[in-house]
Amino acid sequence: MLWAALRLPPAPEAPLPSAEALRSVATWALQFTPRVALCEEAVLLEVRASLRLFGGGRALRERIVQEGHELGVAALAWSRTGLAALALARAGSGNGVENGFGTSPGNGLRPPLEATLDALPMAVLTALRPHAGTLARLGCRRLGDVRRLPRGGISRRFGKALLDALDRAYGLQPETYAWVELPETFSARLELPSRVEAAPALLFGARRLLLSLCGWLAARHSGVRAFTLHWAHDAMRAREAGAGGELTLRTAEPTRDVAHLGRLLGEHLARLHLQAPVGELALVALEVCPLDGRSASLLPEEAAPQESLPQVLERIAARLGPERVRRPLCLDDHRPEWMQQWQPHAPGRWVDTGPGRPAAAGAQPPAGEAGLPQPTWLLPEPLELATQGPRPIYQGPLQLLTGPHRVEGGWWHRLGEGAQARTAHVQRDYWVALSEHAGVLWIFQERLANDRTAWYLHGVFA
Repeated sequence: MLWAALRLPPAPEAPLPSAEALRSVATWALQFTPRVALCEEAVLLEVRASLRLFGGGRALRERIVQEGHELGVAALAWSRTGLAALALARAGSGNGVENGFGTSPGNGLRPPLEATLDALPMAVLTALRPHAGTLARLGCRRLGDVRRLPRGGISRRFGKALLDALDRAYGLQPETYAWVELPETFSARLELPSRVEAAPALLFGARRLLLSLCGWLAARHSGVRAFTLHWAHDAMRAREAGAGGELTLRTAEPTRDVAHLGRLLGEHLARLHLQAPVGELALVALEVCPLDGRSASLLPEEAAPQESLPQVLERIAARLGPERVRRPLCLDDHRPEWMQQWQPHAPGRWVDTGPGRPAAAGAQPPAGEAGLPQPTWLLPEPLELATQGPRPIYQGPLQLLTGPHRVEGGWWHRLGEGAQARTAHVQRDYWVALSEHAGVLWIFQERLANDRTAWYLHGVFA
């Protein structure tokens, strides 16, 4: 077996870390293995079965060290038993694994577990602390000194619990732990070490919560589409400041990329003004969706971009405001003016403001469109053309190339309100025309109520 012990620093004015801090680190650790346990001031992970999944012991160790440091882990140690890993973490000795994960000089080998533990002070095992004075008077300074004492005498004088703790640490007895269960929903809280007065500075503490969130998402094979960051104002605040505030973010697609979520949150916090100093943060996942992980197949795959287009748009919209970032929305309508609309970027949803419905992904164009070229630019309003006999004129007489293409409909679409309301029904025959000076144009002929025909310029080809 292979155990990792993540030791957390004590909470202010308390001998042990807070339960909230331990639970947050344990939730994050569940992405590496389901065998996670709480043991006093540390979180224990049994990761032997996970080494291959995460690229080997060295790669897993580097990732846990890097992310664990951001979560506030004070010490990290590895060993063949959970109590031995905890003892090494307390002693400040990071690695008790014989092969050393390839991090030591020479051949990378470490001393056996027995020799490593024998050299540690007695205080690293909790079961020995109540008897430290008596054992010191017996000449014991290290675990090896205690282990050399007669077992019968130790059992009669100090109780069987001391021997059991030694045997479990040295791997002579099996260890039993109550495994941490993965919660169905995510909610984490963090008390800041000092009061924060500027909103961008909240990102330091919020990143810890995001790391825990992404670990929980990885354990559930899911991604988040919406989450809320809450903050509580300091007790010494003005009455009008209120108890706190919150910020809800939505993403265009499910993700558990902590780097992207951190950048997105940072852009929003940069535009935020705090009403009072903040002393506590909380993060809640609102919308969670299934998300496949990255394939570990031996077959080559196309390299994924560092940041997808939806992620870039989210970040720009957070910086400039959603009204300044627009995306085209194709509608199920064959009238050119209403085939497409530009709407503000709204992560995770589209708002249909037009008469048609958004077209489904991969939908075919309305009947007849594929048979007639479509112009590159449409005029904001059709321009009525002069005529010379039956022929339209625009910078000279126009030569009709292809057509007609009939577009009719819109009786269901009303413009305006009250007495000024009118229907948007159209009945047009579109043509592709050639002008000697203006190039290729898109014109249509509209039949009016008095049967008089009129020509309009509606588009220009590049």
